[in-house]
Amino acid sequence: MDEETEQLDALTQQAGRWLALSASPAERHTTAVVAGPYDRVAWRDVYARSAALRELAAQLLTRHAHAPDLLADVFLCAYQAAPRLRDSTVMAPSRLLHHQVVTALTQSPGFAALRRDTAGDAYAAAMAVLAQASALRGLLERSREVRERTGRADRARQEAEAAAAAVGEALRQAAEKADGQGQVPAPVAAAVRRAVGAAEAAEDEARRENGAAAQAMAAAVPGIRSAARNAASAAAEAVRQEAALMRAWGVDAGETERMPFEERARLAERLRSGRLARWAELIGRFRQMAAGERARKVEHATGELVGVTLGDDLSRVIPSELAVLGVPELRAVFAARYAAGELMLYDSRGEQGTGRGAVIACVDTSHSMYAEGPGGVTREAWSKACALALLDQARHAGRDFVGILFSAADKLQVFRFPGDRPARVTDVLDFAETFLGGGTDFQRPLGTAAKILEEEFDDASRARGDIVLITDDACEVSETWTRLWNEIKRRLDFRLFGIAIATPGTATASGSVLESLCDNLRTVDDLTDVHTTADLFRVI
Repeated sequence: MDEETEQLDALTQQAGRWLALSASPAERHTTAVVAGPYDRVAWRDVYARSAALRELAAQLLTRHAHAPDLLADVFLCAYQAAPRLRDSTVMAPSRLLHHQVVTALTQSPGFAALRRDTAGDAYAAAMAVLAQASALRGLLERSREVRERTGRADRARQEAEAAAAAVGEALRQAAEKADGQGQVPAPVAAAVRRAVGAAEAAEDEARRENGAAAQAMAAAVPGIRSAARNAASAAAEAVRQEAALMRAWGVDAGETERMPFEERARLAERLRSGRLARWAELIGRFRQMAAGERARKVEHATGELVGVTLGDDLSRVIPSELAVLGVPELRAVFAARYAAGELMLYDSRGEQGTGRGAVIACVDTSHSMYAEGPGGVTREAWSKACALALLDQARHAGRDFVGILFSAADKLQVFRFPGDRPARVTDVLDFAETFLGGGTDFQRPLGTAAKILEEEFDDASRARGDIVLITDDACEVSETWTRLWNEIKRRLDFRLFGIAIATPGTATASGSVLESLCDNLRTVDDLTDVHTTADLFRVI
């Protein structure tokens, strides 16, 4: 063989390994969580819509060049019902920290509880990411050495792949220069050998950097796991609190999931920072209590359930008696007991049955309602919570609800919630957060309520509405007004319930204005006890 030439087959054999690497370099992923197209669209959409997420990404970018990929992984862990992680061997070295973070997150005790509230809900998953912001910032700050080492390993890997590609290019040029017998000029052959040598050196460097990165990662794992546990717990608590806040205000999960992202974010912020935000638990307790009282109420029965009696009123027959009708052989027995008045019936006592007309809550918002009672609960918070439970009561029965906020004679605001359509949560918040201030006047709010019931009677022939007057004060009413009030009350057959909040004994004493106006008057002294009005929800 000529000294100035070299056989192409021999060069190809020397460079064979690098040719294989340059032809099909190992795939390296930049995200640790396996995600389908819909998951990726969900992340891109929520990222584009959330200024808070973009701001967090910008903050983290000052510490970590790949922060958006980390946020995407944390989001997908919370968003997916069963997140699946890639094997760490197929990750780009610079993203191995992400892999360790999401591994620690998914293995933390609080993560399962978090995912129950966030799986499939892009907004809740985004909120979980934001709730972990502080932990992520601290984690990136403490893992600087890991990030530097994995960054070097990533660059070394890229250089090794580039060197392998250079071997392939050098061999391609050698093939072009080869003559008909496969002989390659010496300078070209030397270039191939140099490329192979460079590839070997790059591979050795990549191996050293990978080892150093692995050591740094192993040292950082305990700290990452601890930070992940704290982050998952913080996120679970934040999501739980917001979900509880939504439930307290009557916003169900289905409704929030249908809301556009921006609208839901504004609503959540309003609920967290609104006038009655600190009383969300009280509002939720009222609504739960009212729901429990509804469950105790017997349809078509009068007043409070007290036991079982015998009779022939088919509207009050207990379920086990009705079950007898399903057995043909026992129908004659049922008929005989019915004729004898010996059927088992629900026994009840007390109030007249529920009304059919609108439920109207007249809520005092005079200055004195801002005073605090037991447990720091304000009279306003207690009265608004009660009114919102009455709204639930009306909606459950398909009745209209009207909230009338009043104080002095010249201050009154009316909020209408028709029973045949959903109540917009923003309208409910407007009602709950409005506070007028000033003195106290009963004539205008009660007169307005009576007029609303009269209009309802004229338009829909619905009578027997219910008015609930919630106040902490007493005021005088004129004889003329009282006469007109009694006349319209008899004609429309509505009831007036009174709730006197922390009022002096004279305000509810026999012969007082409140006592003479109300069909049913109760006094509330302990503003932390929602059950003081429990029976009200069984008769409205």
